Amino acid sequence: MHIATQDLPITMNALGAVARHQGDFGVADGALAAEHLSLAAGVDIAPLLTGLEHDLCGAPHWGYLSTGRVVVTYADGRTETCAAGEMFHWPAGHTVRVEEDAEILMFSPAAEHRRVMNHMLGMLAVSPA
Repeated sequence: MHIATQDLPITMNALGAVARHQGDFGVADGALAAEHLSLAAGVDIAPLLTGLEHDLCGAPHWGYLSTGRVVVTYADGRTETCAAGEMFHWPAGHTVRVEEDAEILMFSPAAEHRRVMNHMLGMLAVSPA
């Protein structure tokens, strides 16, 4: 299977973040989702995770940061910075803040990340404009 990133369906376009998500991209111990994220500097997903377990993303991700720089914070308070040109694995239990405009390609367990994305979309729906 293959698909151009611009052909992935847009699932979120708000607050400097455009998320493209194909929920049935392949299988590896369950369905995988393919995702392309365009994130502006200053994007911090932490407020959108409020209400999830430990207020963190409950899905693991594997991917590649093609441009930019992001800081990932884990449940234990540990942080790591990922920069352009790096591959990554972010275990479940994290949040992300963007320091420099970023383009990210990632793969995630489809069901787990769909739950997180649906929660984030719900939070956007109740947020004041």
